[in-house]
Amino acid sequence: MKFAEIILMEAVEKLKREYLKQGYKFIGDYSLLKPCYWLKASLTSKGKNVCYKQKFYGIPSHRCLQLSPTITCTHECIYCWRVQASDIGIEWNELNLPKWDDPEKIVLNGLKMQREVLSGFKGNRNVDRNMLEEAFRPIHAAISLVGEPTLYPYIDDLIYEFFRHNFKTVFLVSNGTRPDVLEKLNNEPSQLYISLSAPDYETYRKVCRPKIPNGWENIMRSMELIKSFSCPTVIRLTLVRELNLKKVEEYAKIVDKANPTYVEPKAAMSLGGFQYRLSSTHMPSFEEILEFGKKMSELTSLKIIDASEPSRIVLLSRLDKPIKLI
Repeated sequence: MKFAEIILMEAVEKLKREYLKQGYKFIGDYSLLKPCYWLKASLTSKGKNVCYKQKFYGIPSHRCLQLSPTITCTHECIYCWRVQASDIGIEWNELNLPKWDDPEKIVLNGLKMQREVLSGFKGNRNVDRNMLEEAFRPIHAAISLVGEPTLYPYIDDLIYEFFRHNFKTVFLVSNGTRPDVLEKLNNEPSQLYISLSAPDYETYRKVCRPKIPNGWENIMRSMELIKSFSCPTVIRLTLVRELNLKKVEEYAKIVDKANPTYVEPKAAMSLGGFQYRLSSTHMPSFEEILEFGKKMSELTSLKIIDASEPSRIVLLSRLDKPIKLI
């Protein structure tokens, strides 16, 4: 093995150890999962406390498998909960992983690991037995955890494998920097998310800290592709106080042109890697997000059709109510 390869592997292993410390579970060499707060909250509240995805789209929080097929990304977004190499003082070209995990193995290992992680709830008296048994058999896959999934060369096959293994819905969440991948998808997800974390190039450069050239141009191309999808589409605006919670008019111009099914303005949450780079004062309140949503509605043909205060998110659409996918 060459010296450069040894340095790369040492950096990757250090990064993986940091993920493990934060409760992530590897289901391959570079794919990983982590049951989210709302899955656990749903179980311990017997279904009373649920994620906005259940409230909006009917996705049962306790039956959601949240994972990523890669730890690599084209951005180092300052608000991201993902552990980034710079957070722990290492350097590596994360766009070149030495190998990739097999799509079917990701699904099968994910199902197995989800059951192992949740098995500890068997002794919790607050958890309904029937709900727990359902949680052992997830029916929704959220490909959205830590990396940019369109960097994974078999993302099309991964979506297919989830459906082949009887998942009812699959959400694909992308930062939009690989429109070349999105436009070639043969297997559409149940719902496609594309993040828009800035209203203009300068804000994009400061907030997303791109690791590739032409990132902003690629995102604008992905915005143009939204109309070509037959599945429901979402533009996600992850907003940070003092950084990109501004210039609603510029966001509105992009949104109007893209014409997605939904727009989700959401507060960046002070979790995980966010806390390495920002303070909790950068996390907008629900009231700020609601006000942003109202301004967006005034500037577009969208209207607010739902909201979730605990998740600090507002849902806008031309529809009168969101489509329940399950």
